[in-house]
Amino acid sequence: MKTVILWSDALLFILLAAMITFIVSIIRNNQSRERWSRVFRSRLGMSCFLIILTYIVIGVLDSLHFRKAIESVEGQKQSDVYYSSHINSILDLLLGEMGEDKEKTYSAPFSLKSYSKENMQDEQGNTYRDYASLKHAGKHLESSDDRPVDIALQSFQALLTGLVISALLIAAHAYWMKGKNSIYPWKTAYITLAIIICLLTWMIHVGSLYHILGTDKAGNDVLYKCLKGIRTAMLIGTLATLIMMPIAISLGIAAGYFKGWVDDIIQYLYTTLSSIPGLLLIAASALLFQIWIDLNPDYFSTGLEKGDAKFIGLCFILGVTSWATLCRLLRAETLKISQLDYVQAAHAFGVSHARIIAKHILPNVTHIILIIFVLDFSGLVLAEAVLAYIGVGVDSSMHSWGNMISAGSAELSRVPAVWWNLAGAFTLMFVLVLAANLFSDLVNDAFNPKTHLEAA
Repeated sequence: MKTVILWSDALLFILLAAMITFIVSIIRNNQSRERWSRVFRSRLGMSCFLIILTYIVIGVLDSLHFRKAIESVEGQKQSDVYYSSHINSILDLLLGEMGEDKEKTYSAPFSLKSYSKENMQDEQGNTYRDYASLKHAGKHLESSDDRPVDIALQSFQALLTGLVISALLIAAHAYWMKGKNSIYPWKTAYITLAIIICLLTWMIHVGSLYHILGTDKAGNDVLYKCLKGIRTAMLIGTLATLIMMPIAISLGIAAGYFKGWVDDIIQYLYTTLSSIPGLLLIAASALLFQIWIDLNPDYFSTGLEKGDAKFIGLCFILGVTSWATLCRLLRAETLKISQLDYVQAAHAFGVSHARIIAKHILPNVTHIILIIFVLDFSGLVLAEAVLAYIGVGVDSSMHSWGNMISAGSAELSRVPAVWWNLAGAFTLMFVLVLAANLFSDLVNDAFNPKTHLEAA
C-alpha cells in the first residue's frame, strides 16, 4: 500500500488543523464559549451539528488516499513492488463491494434484473429479448422469490448491529457524564447519533448485497456515487469560502477604516465585479483553467490528479469571484465602529493602525464573518451543481452531486425514466444544505447583537 496525498487532501488537512485551532481559541475565550454554547443548547443545533459532522467524517475518510500493491508475477524480484494506477480511499475500504460490484447498465433500486431489455440466447441458440439478471445484486439468493424476505432480514440484522454500536457509544458517554450537570440536550444527541449510525450500518450492509439506489448507465452503484460526492461538496463549500474570506476581510476592513482613496478603489473593485454576471465570469475562468490543464498534461501522472487540479482551480475561481458581498458588509460595519469613542481615543493616544484593527475592529465584525461563512457554505454547494449542469463543474472523473444531477436531467427524459440518480444526489444535498442553513440561523441568533437587542 502506498499513501497518496492529492492537493485537495493537503488543503483539507490544513483546514482541519485550522478548525482545531479555532475550537481551542473558542474554549479559551469565555465570551465565544458562551455564545457557541447557546447554539448547542438548542436541540435543533445539536442535531444539525451531528448531521454536518457526519458529512465531515465521511469527507475526511474519502480524503485518505492510497494505491494498492499489485500482486507479484512469476520471475519478479521480491524487492520490486508495483502499485495500481487506481487510487482508493479509506471510505472505499469501508464500503467494500458497493464500489467494486459494477453491473452492465441501468438497474432499479433493489432490483435483481437490468432496467432495459437486451438480446439473449436460450439453450437451443434462439435469440430473444428480456431483462437480464444482474451480475452482483442478490447473487447470494437461491431464488429471486426470496428477495423481499431477505431484504427484511438483512435490514433487521443491520439495524440491530447499528443499535448495538450506538448503545455502546452512548453508554460510554453517559458513564463519562455521570454526576455532571450538563446544560446540553444529550438525549436529542443520542437519538440523532443512533439514527445516523443505524442508517450508515444499514447502507453498508444491505448495500453490499443489493443496489439500494440502483445503478447508473455505466453500471456503477448510485448510493456509492452519492457517498463519494460528499467529499467534493464539503471541500468546494469550505475551500472556496476560505479563499474568499481573506480577500473580503482585508479589503472590507481597509475600505471602512482608512476611507479616502483606499475606500474609493475598493468600492470600484467590488462594484465592477458585482456588475459582471457571476455565472458568466466563473464559466469563463473555469474554461481558461481547463485549457491550461489540457496544454500541460505532463504535470499530472494520473487522471485523478488531473481532475483534482481542476477541482482546486474551481474552488479558487469561486472564492475569488464571490468576496464582494462580505466585503461590502464589513466596510459598512467598520465605518460605524471606527467612529466609536474608544477607537477615536486609541487614535488620540497614538496607537498604531494595525493594533486598532486587531484589537477593536476585527473582534467586533467576527459575528458577520461567521454568519456569512456558514451561509456561503450551502450556497457554494448548490453553485457546484449549477456549474456542473452547464458543463463547467468539476471533472467528470470525480464523483460529485452536480455531475449526477446533470446526468439525471437527461435520464428523466428517456422512456422509461431513470429517477434514482437524480433522487439520490438531491436527497443528500438537501439534507446537507438544510442542516447548514438551520445551523447558520442558530449561529446568527447567538452572535448577531441585533438579535439580542430585539429579544431584550
